[in-house]
Amino acid sequence: MDHSSDEESDISDSDIAEYEEKTCARLRAGKMKVKHGEKAFRCPFCPGKMKQDYPLKELLQHATGIGAAYKRKAKVRATHLALAKYLEKYFASSLEKSLQIVVHKPKTSKDEEEKFVWPWMGIIVNLPPELKFEEFPRESEDKLGAQFSRFKPLQVTILENVKDQTLCAIVRFSKQWSGFKDASAFEKHFIVEKYGKVDWSKGNCKKDDLYGWLARSEEYHSPGPIGEHLRNNGDLRSVGDVEHEALQATDRRVAYYALQIEETNKHMRELEVKNNQNAMKLERMMEEKDRLVEEHNKKIQKMQDTACKSSRRIVAENLRLHEELQTKRKEIDGRCKQLEDLATKSNINKAKLDAEKEKNAKDNGLLNLATLKQKEADKGLLRLVQKQKEETDAALENIKELERTLASKHKLELEIEQLRGKLEVMKHMGTEEDTNLKEIEKMRESLQEKDDELEAIDSLNQTLIVKERRTNDELADAKKDLISGLYKMSGCRSNFGVKRMGELDHKAFIAACKEIKGDNGEQLALLCSKWEDEIRQPEWHPFKVIMVDGQEKEIIKDDDEKLRALKAELGARAHDAVVQALVEMNEYNPSGRYPIPELWNLKDNRKASIGEVAAYLVKQWKTHKKKNVYF
Repeated sequence: MDHSSDEESDISDSDIAEYEEKTCARLRAGKMKVKHGEKAFRCPFCPGKMKQDYPLKELLQHATGIGAAYKRKAKVRATHLALAKYLEKYFASSLEKSLQIVVHKPKTSKDEEEKFVWPWMGIIVNLPPELKFEEFPRESEDKLGAQFSRFKPLQVTILENVKDQTLCAIVRFSKQWSGFKDASAFEKHFIVEKYGKVDWSKGNCKKDDLYGWLARSEEYHSPGPIGEHLRNNGDLRSVGDVEHEALQATDRRVAYYALQIEETNKHMRELEVKNNQNAMKLERMMEEKDRLVEEHNKKIQKMQDTACKSSRRIVAENLRLHEELQTKRKEIDGRCKQLEDLATKSNINKAKLDAEKEKNAKDNGLLNLATLKQKEADKGLLRLVQKQKEETDAALENIKELERTLASKHKLELEIEQLRGKLEVMKHMGTEEDTNLKEIEKMRESLQEKDDELEAIDSLNQTLIVKERRTNDELADAKKDLISGLYKMSGCRSNFGVKRMGELDHKAFIAACKEIKGDNGEQLALLCSKWEDEIRQPEWHPFKVIMVDGQEKEIIKDDDEKLRALKAELGARAHDAVVQALVEMNEYNPSGRYPIPELWNLKDNRKASIGEVAAYLVKQWKTHKKKNVYF
């Protein structure tokens, strides 16, 4: 761009308008490119800024704010005013609400050279002498102020000239332009009535009338009480000076608000980036949740299928036993008919035949009772299956370890119920053969073993849970005692100690800073304290999430601005010390953001277990027991 060659020399404030027109002409001619893409714009006069692309509205705010900044160089203001003018003229239709550039052109007139006393003050002379003898001088001033209340005076002060024993008054007005308007009306009132300064100077004034005018440089530099009072309470300024100060204040406010708008837009963009990151993280969490729920549902479905297969197998076994019972009943009925036929043919051994009938009737009753027991066992089995299904549905909220325990328990209960059903059937089928007795005894022993196994599983499960909780509490107390004891031994040489996880390593950090900053103890201490505070800030979280072996893992961002600035300023060793403290803080206490004490193996520079610390302390105690020394 050809504007770079002109940056070696600056221009004066009077040349701003001319240089603005030249720059605007070069923009219209296309010598400097402003638009980059459909919605991206760049400032051709700020090529070194980190942020290059702006929306149209933000670029216009940027140009307007710098153009109105009074402390900027004249050439910088002129170029940005030209850019704002060019954007408003050729891209005004794209703006939602265009920003107006107000160029203040101070009025040029002869009045600018005339000096007034500021804050604006008026002078009243020829006051009546009796005001001097008032008991309360403040009441006299208030009365005089009420007399001229239409001019809105803020204060009236009565002065005495010791030389000629005359009284005069100073009337003070507001510092604003409204005060100047009231002061001008005050002076005009006396001029119209011919009681102004000119009339007072003629010398033929009336004794009982008041004369007044607006205080100027002549009165400011005059000797006597009037000049002394004006010099002590005001300054000489022209109307142009006051207007110029007001314009400067306006320019400062415009520049301040433009800077605030730019900072607000930057903050909004940062919040938008954070919002997008949180949305992506939430989306990944929801996907992971859906995946886990789907896997859990598949496992539950598999368990339900297994339970259904087992239930169908048991029902089929019961049906087979029922068919066997029906076959036995038919055989008994056939034997009864044969006995009746024999009884009709022969009355021999009638008593024996009656006994046989009675036995058959008894066997038939036993079979009927066995059938009823089988039906009750079937109903109990169905209730058990329903209960198992309800327990399986309730197990959705339990952890995976208890799911396996419940599944084995349910399986064991089903086997026990099956054995009980078979045992009841075998009891009522009769005990004529030895094989049936052996089977019944074997089933009874198996049933007792299953009951004992189920009771042992329940008892073991409860015992393990209680022992685990008690052991965890004991280990936590033991760890606290070890940490407390090692704190007391911190001054001794030892292989084990306590490390505050998340705390900045002062020795390593200060050693690294000495290579860059020199051996300035106060400066190094301030740097160390500053970065300790940064590590504990919850809003600073320079981590990103990656997938490692199918699991999410947080690592330090390579492009974090604070860490990059730290590495550039203090070197890689100081950067690594801060990163190590950040990683430890994120692992041990990411929410509280304060260091957590941890047992530490000082020799191997790693986390130490309670067992090895305890073994080390016992070994040291035995070694120093005879020496009667403390370690």
